[in-house]
Amino acid sequence: MFIMRRWWDRHGVAIVLGGLTLSAAWLVRQTQGAAIFETYQLMTRPFQVGPTKEERLTDARVMELEERLVELQRQNQKLKELLDYSKPQTKRGIVAPIVGRSADHWWQQVTLGRGSSEGIKVGDIVMAPGGLVGRISSVTPNSSRVLLISDATSRVGAVLSRSRSMGFIRGQGSNRAVLQFFDKVPDVKRGDVVSTSPVSQLFPPGLPLGRVESVNLDKSPAPEAVIELTAPVSYLEWVIVYPEGTTFTQ
Repeated sequence: MFIMRRWWDRHGVAIVLGGLTLSAAWLVRQTQGAAIFETYQLMTRPFQVGPTKEERLTDARVMELEERLVELQRQNQKLKELLDYSKPQTKRGIVAPIVGRSADHWWQQVTLGRGSSEGIKVGDIVMAPGGLVGRISSVTPNSSRVLLISDATSRVGAVLSRSRSMGFIRGQGSNRAVLQFFDKVPDVKRGDVVSTSPVSQLFPPGLPLGRVESVNLDKSPAPEAVIELTAPVSYLEWVIVYPEGTTFTQ
């Protein structure tokens, strides 16, 4: 009996540990690790910092609702624009169809089917859904010509709505324009809204021009930003002409 006790004291612990190891191995094999994984999840859940499954689903639903709201707001704004432009008399505007456009001067000028007999004059402001399009450069009794802001010779005083940094826009013969700043270190970032400047001599302030697409602060002699024009200059079919000096309420 003494010999058996000494043998158990020497080897008993190893036998018990071996049995537990075999039992655990059998359990893992039978459950394919599910029990251990669940136990691990239960023990570590209080220390996990990532979102749970339920939180991810909730976040996804919130994002969906936010996107639906943005779309509804966009549709509502579009409806307001259509209603406003269908009643041009509210700002004494003249609806004018585009009746002429040369492929060689697509981004430079358009011809309107309204002229001096309708009250249109040189220097009048031309708008469309999206913002400023240009100004009247010549007039006949039944037609008029528009110098587009996308023309390379066009210059428009501009300001960033967020920071009020100012400069001027020059056309690039496309739906992009370049904004050259007056300030050597302007407060500008991608996505900034660009409008006509309060010191502009050709246009009233606050008319939408576009949004900042990219910025080059190292450009010489002054920093520049590429602007995506918001008015659909490339596929306009009609515009609204306002007398020079019209005040636009925001």
